[in-house]
Amino acid sequence: MTQGRLTRSRYNKWIAGICGGIADYFGWNAELLRLCWVVLTVSTAFCGGIIYLVLWLIMPQD
Repeated sequence: MTQGRLTRSRYNKWIAGICGGIADYFGWNAELLRLCWVVLTVSTAFCGGIIYLVLWLIMPQD
């Protein structure tokens, strides 16, 4: 885990940089995290989409 704040990624993003920021913070692969996020979102009746929108609002930009 890196030192610092959890922020949205400015460079490693597709939509808002949420998954890229989480991956950067924990040192994970962003593409694998995005794939897991999509699978979990679809399998949980799109609850992941709501969480993504909330994180988009509360996570600061890098």
